Amino acid sequence: MFDTPLMSNLHASLAVLRPIGRANERDAVEEADDFGPWLGRQLRRRSMSQNELALTLDVTRAAVSAWVTGRAEPRPDKKRAIAAALGLDEVAVTVREETPTQAASVTWYHRPAHVDGGREFGNPAAFAFDADLSVLAREATQNSLDERLDNSRPVRMRYTLHQITGKHLFRFLDAIQWSEIEPHVQAAEDPKRKTGRVIADGLREMRENSSLILLRIDDFNANGLTGSDYDDGRFAAVVRRQLDSSKSSGDTAGGSYGLGKATLWATSRLGLVLINSTLSETHEGRRERRMIGRLDLPWHVVDGREWAGPGWFGEPDRTRGDAARSWWADTETAASLHLDRPEGEPGTSFLIVGAHDASGDAQDLPAMRDKLVRSLADDFWAAMTTGGGRPPLLEVTVVTRRDDEEGVEERVDPHVHAPVRARALRAFLNGETVDAITGPTDVARLSVSLVLPARKAGARGDAPTRHDAVLLVTPCADDDRHANHITAMRGNRMTVVDRRIGGAGVNTVAFQAVLLAGVAAGDASADLAAERLLRTSEPPEHNAWRRTDDLTASYVRGAATRIAEFLKAADVAAVTAVARPEPGGGDMPAPLRDILRLDAAGAGRTTGYPTVKDLDGHLQEDGAWRIRVEVRLPERPDAWHLVPKLRFAVRGGGGLPVEWATLVARSNCTVEGDGSLTFTPLSRSAVFEGVSDPTSHPIEAALSVAQVDLARAVGGAR
Repeated sequence: MFDTPLMSNLHASLAVLRPIGRANERDAVEEADDFGPWLGRQLRRRSMSQNELALTLDVTRAAVSAWVTGRAEPRPDKKRAIAAALGLDEVAVTVREETPTQAASVTWYHRPAHVDGGREFGNPAAFAFDADLSVLAREATQNSLDERLDNSRPVRMRYTLHQITGKHLFRFLDAIQWSEIEPHVQAAEDPKRKTGRVIADGLREMRENSSLILLRIDDFNANGLTGSDYDDGRFAAVVRRQLDSSKSSGDTAGGSYGLGKATLWATSRLGLVLINSTLSETHEGRRERRMIGRLDLPWHVVDGREWAGPGWFGEPDRTRGDAARSWWADTETAASLHLDRPEGEPGTSFLIVGAHDASGDAQDLPAMRDKLVRSLADDFWAAMTTGGGRPPLLEVTVVTRRDDEEGVEERVDPHVHAPVRARALRAFLNGETVDAITGPTDVARLSVSLVLPARKAGARGDAPTRHDAVLLVTPCADDDRHANHITAMRGNRMTVVDRRIGGAGVNTVAFQAVLLAGVAAGDASADLAAERLLRTSEPPEHNAWRRTDDLTASYVRGAATRIAEFLKAADVAAVTAVARPEPGGGDMPAPLRDILRLDAAGAGRTTGYPTVKDLDGHLQEDGAWRIRVEVRLPERPDAWHLVPKLRFAVRGGGGLPVEWATLVARSNCTVEGDGSLTFTPLSRSAVFEGVSDPTSHPIEAALSVAQVDLARAVGGAR
């Protein structure tokens, strides 16, 4: 309970959210085949079974079942009898009127604890990501892109940061029935657990400041949360389930794990998200204002009773033991929940209640806005770039407002936030690329081949064996923060790989490269095959192309190697495209000569090479070597870019190559998507760990001696 003077009388004013009002005129008269869903809804609201209605009407239960499922429709005389049984007038049945009743009031349902004593102290899916605004923006935008409805128009998204205080806060808490859920939220406070500490901090800040930040994410020209409340479909995948990715875009979808939606709840300090969806196809004869709320708490105890944690805000469903299901709201209810949408625009609005940036980088509204804009631009600049007479895949705006202010809206412009890369992609879309760079704004188009491995199941002899990705390379300023970077993506043009190509500064012009793979490069069968391959090679964060369980399960051995070779070939091609001509190689065009540079940072480089200082490891039960490697680094201002090579030493000399299953950076280094390591500049030592891949062992690990060498990466420092 709030204990500050300002909030002391809050709960006395709380009221049950108004039941669903009369439907608007367009919804009132439904098509004939919508009678069944309407009848089923009325029975649920009155806690009346199909069998009870059949007995009242003196018909068979099979007849009522046929009406509810839409296989048949009752005669006019039976409709009049149905009206009497439901306590409605005859007109209400004809126009499918949604008469409010006490049972139809929206309320909270909390899931009871497991009878076997099992407890979940948080949603495991939420811990697959950080509750960081940049991660939220990436996951939410990717999901909306995957649900694009009309491919001739962009998905439009709006992120609204709304700080509500005082009376605006109280009205909102009244609308969500805060008095009902506050005991559960308070019971979930636990200073010993991460989730409990976040909840406690959110409650404290709301109480002390009488303030709450709402982050609303709207998408338009998207499918919306279609499908049943409980069975397979988009709605159940988002609201009811974990690890369920129901994407309309199939193999070309950006997401594939069903984890990204968890970032919505993880971004809420209170674990609360409200949803309003306009559907692209009818459900129960309706499309607009399908609403539901979900509260994601850890296991807790209220009034001596144990609760599992999750709760849902919706219409009681007596057929499911008082569970709460989605409901069809009126415009006033949607507005009271800060979820009103333009009518007729398919898509979904998510309202994150008590939004925060867990990284601590963004503590107030302006900082949160800046982080959202920067993150959206970094990850989706390509999706927002247009050219060739075609619209972009995505348009995004970010809005900040306080209480009832109209707010300030900012469009995320790729040509402002990623001007060089956006210029390169636009040249490709406009057909304005060149074969070789001769000027400071030229964009060279190159081809990089990806050898397509066979699938373990369903492979065909005529399946494509090679995919030609598109590599775009263009000069940039020396001080550009993305200088000498390569950015890679596939079909939805979300940045998957963004890394620096090491050692490309001395003999090259500063540049930026964009690698378009899969469907981003075209729509031929090889492009589709590459899209499918690369999708399986992405981890849950979708920020690399590397070995994954899905890749190993779907493709024959060597698939990860083919992808690594592809990425290395792209590095080499990019560096070659901007290589400075050798002395005596002919005159250099003046525009290019003017932008050439000599990497001054390399002038005072320390001599020497990185060496393995210490190697420690042991054999795991699965037969893999787990190895810890400490590297001694000559100090220098540039990053070392090296590849750790694992070999088994055997009698007779020489070493047999072995592949890594995993590589993990421990200090002063990062693991790149191609399996190489980038070491932090000016560091004197670094540590990484790796686990060998038992399927690649040429001999039993127990009969081997593991060796680790450091080799120069393609384009990297020696």
